Amino acid sequence: MMFDEFVNQAAELLAKGEPFVTAWVVRFQAPISGKPGDKAIILSDGKMRGWIGGGCAQPVVIKEALKALADGKPRLVRISPTAAPEDGIVDYGMSCHSGGTLDIYIEPVLPRPHIVILGRSPVAQTLAQLGRAIHYRISVVAPGAEDEQFPGVDVLQQELDLRPLTISPETFVVVSTQGEADEEALEQAARSGASYVAFVASKVKGQKLLEYLRGAGLSPERINRVRAPAGLDLQAATPEEIAVSILAEIIQLRGRRAGPEFEAGKTALPTLGKEARDPVCGMSVDVATAKHSSEHQGRTVYFCCRRCKQAFDQQPQKFLASTAAINSSSGNE
Repeated sequence: MMFDEFVNQAAELLAKGEPFVTAWVVRFQAPISGKPGDKAIILSDGKMRGWIGGGCAQPVVIKEALKALADGKPRLVRISPTAAPEDGIVDYGMSCHSGGTLDIYIEPVLPRPHIVILGRSPVAQTLAQLGRAIHYRISVVAPGAEDEQFPGVDVLQQELDLRPLTISPETFVVVSTQGEADEEALEQAARSGASYVAFVASKVKGQKLLEYLRGAGLSPERINRVRAPAGLDLQAATPEEIAVSILAEIIQLRGRRAGPEFEAGKTALPTLGKEARDPVCGMSVDVATAKHSSEHQGRTVYFCCRRCKQAFDQQPQKFLASTAAINSSSGNE
């Protein structure tokens, strides 16, 4: 992948708010096909764009890239003929490739939190300012909204329509229409699928609008997501204080998601599948996506590449000591 293509693809993904991982070869010891400067982008579905070395190295990079997306932390990965544990390096021993060593720096690129504000009320304007101050992406959807009311926001859309916007787990929708198309705006927000939807209103008005949503046929699950009134209960009174309470609630929610109890709930990212160990090189192989396998004595053996499969097929008894590598045909180790 040429550098300009790499930069353009990364910029496109950032603009869409899609998470991805960059992988750069930073060091090598010959003989090996990857060279410093080789690079790739790994998407959240595990697809790779670019080049970081031979076919045996790619499953390792994809596996560690998905882990990086899950925990938000970069890592330095080393692929070598023999694993030699070293602080700060995720080491993979792999004997099936050309015999050299490859060091690959993997870094997740996560989208900025995105606040979508429906409405142009004083609360909406203050929330946009506060969100920008902490470097959140801000999109404003409000008929009649003017640039002077929302300076510097990422998106200012006049039409009350959320469909052009990308709604991700890091999107927080706040309805602050305050009398201007309340029902339509709240219904769109609730139907958007956003995990956070807040409605700026009194408790009485909030309950009336929730009843409206029930009458509009929304599911209880979507209705229960709506926070009305919006924000933490800070006894806020002014538009500025209400905006602070909403932003505080968003920050609190993001902090809770980052905690250990929420790690398993990051459904936006793919989960790693069942793994088996390649008996030839010791490489971990995703059973669901493995391209190479052999049947041996009623069991399925999975391989990271064709070369390992061929070596096993020629001398299966030589590699059977690694019994943990052999899975039953049902996929259990």
